[in-house]
Amino acid sequence: MMATPPTAADATRPAIEVENLECGYEGKIVLKNVSFTIKRGEIFFIIGGSGCGKSTLLRHLVGLHTPTKGTVKFFGQSFHDADTLARREMLRTFGMLFQSGALWSSLTLRQNVALPLEEYTTLTRREIDELATLKLAQVGLGGFEDYYPSEISGGMKKRAGLARALALDPEIVFFDEPSAGLDPVTSRKLDELVKEIRETFGTTIVVVSHELASIFDLADRVIMLDRSQQGIIAQGKPQELARTSRDPRVTEFLRRGDLLPNLK
Repeated sequence: MMATPPTAADATRPAIEVENLECGYEGKIVLKNVSFTIKRGEIFFIIGGSGCGKSTLLRHLVGLHTPTKGTVKFFGQSFHDADTLARREMLRTFGMLFQSGALWSSLTLRQNVALPLEEYTTLTRREIDELATLKLAQVGLGGFEDYYPSEISGGMKKRAGLARALALDPEIVFFDEPSAGLDPVTSRKLDELVKEIRETFGTTIVVVSHELASIFDLADRVIMLDRSQQGIIAQGKPQELARTSRDPRVTEFLRRGDLLPNLK
């Protein structure tokens, strides 16, 4: 049975439900007993130090890897228990911005953005090109449709990758370290774009990051992973966790730098 896109009747259902998830590779367990929910329209961060399993968790959430235990549900439908056709339909409901942008170097920006439209729709060539052009304009890349990735900056590559992630008007967009390799000004502009996407389209945003400026500026809630714990050690609003947590691992991570005085 094919999955159906979420409707207005699903408005109170969590966008994502993760229950007792266990993640690993080649018999090695990286994360265990991971459970959390993400509300519809929420900006949700997965945070923690290097090697704690942030990107591993993200890859399991989007179906790139199969968990050894547990379930991941999108709007109440289990992804890993679904058949091939149902998974394909669910994949249409979310987009993914990889850390590098993951653009095809041999394709123009418009051709890159057109890829999911070619894969998942029956639109004509003209309609696909027009929609790809629109998506690039939405992320501030109008006029750059015929440029190749090698001809644009790192920040522009991230925005082009975001345009591709938004091509199918997804309900959920996943970001893997979106600010990696960007200067502070470009990173701040990307954060503003993420806010705009949520405010304009009501999109659920899931971000893997260790950047405090983005975490405090964007996140409605976070979960913090810990390598030694192999799971979640804190969850909630980042400002509250920074002020009230008694776990030194949490306070050490969230009180880095000079942002703490602004946590009011």
